[in-house]
Amino acid sequence: MTTSSEAAGTPAVRTVLVTGFEPFGGETENPSRQIALELAGRSVLGRTIVSEVLPCVFGKSTRALRTAIRKHAPELVICLGQAGGRAGLTLERVAINLDDAPLPDNAGVRPIDQPILKSGPAAYWSTLPVKGMARAMAMAGIEASVSHSAGTYVCNHVFYGLMQSLKRRPATRGGFIHVPFLPEQSLRQGRSAPFMLLPQMVRGIEVAIETALSLAEDASIAGGATH
Repeated sequence: MTTSSEAAGTPAVRTVLVTGFEPFGGETENPSRQIALELAGRSVLGRTIVSEVLPCVFGKSTRALRTAIRKHAPELVICLGQAGGRAGLTLERVAINLDDAPLPDNAGVRPIDQPILKSGPAAYWSTLPVKGMARAMAMAGIEASVSHSAGTYVCNHVFYGLMQSLKRRPATRGGFIHVPFLPEQSLRQGRSAPFMLLPQMVRGIEVAIETALSLAEDASIAGGATH
């Protein structure tokens, strides 16, 4: 169906969807939420960034994500989540078909050893050029690396759901990035937990988006781990 904008000769808006999570685990803030909201409305390589904040709830989070994808029809989706204890931005490489929660979600649900999708594959790969993105972020002065485990909590749940959804949208690429604590969160831990300033994280995700839009294939560089 031809839209009114297309009929008038105006090209459809090209978008990048960035999602974050609401606070969880007793925290009053979530850096992934703040980053997503800070980026909303910005333009990267001619694409407009749109953002959504997902509930930190198994099931409900993936339904909200699917709704956001239908709403915005993005060409790129980057989901963000908090990874307290990590020092830099970490680009997740693989989502596994497992919910095994170390703590209840925000609805009080705590699945243990449950598949996300009973008939689904054991894992999905990110379709983002994660090595190239990590390299570009590091070159911009932002600590970043490739990660091979998104955990088994709601972040991995959303990452798996994202890649399942994008199977029906082959023109859309997507993946997941974990972000560290904010300084104030680190202080509340009562120990020297790693953190990153919000402007640094926002800039890092901007660089990640620009790189993902620019690279058709990932960089052929070492990015594995011995353990």
